[in-house]
Amino acid sequence: MITKLLDAVESKSLKKKVPYFEIGDVVDVRCKIKEGDKERIQVFTGTVIARKGRGINEMFTVRRMVGSEGVERIFPLHSPNVMDIKATRSGKTRRAKLYYLRERTGKAVRLIHRHSEHTVTK
Repeated sequence: MITKLLDAVESKSLKKKVPYFEIGDVVDVRCKIKEGDKERIQVFTGTVIARKGRGINEMFTVRRMVGSEGVERIFPLHSPNVMDIKATRSGKTRRAKLYYLRERTGKAVRLIHRHSEHTVTK
């Protein structure tokens, strides 16, 4: 009963079009950054290593390497600050969470490219 009520209230805040992407995909996340009174859009490109939650609470974690340091950001999927998510490359995985990539460096971080009908090519 309560779950149905919560889903009804949350449905107004959900995004209508959520782009398709999976764990292991390389994505470009365009997010709105507010600095003082100015706003700009910044692109964060990396590999999706986790997805969790459902409904308004759904989150995904994107990891990328900057120099020799790994940087991870957790984005709420339905946040108004996340403008766009674009999958640029699809990676073949056999796990739901790719936390093992945290210990890897260099070419070992790359995943095998998956050729499927879900691959976005533009």
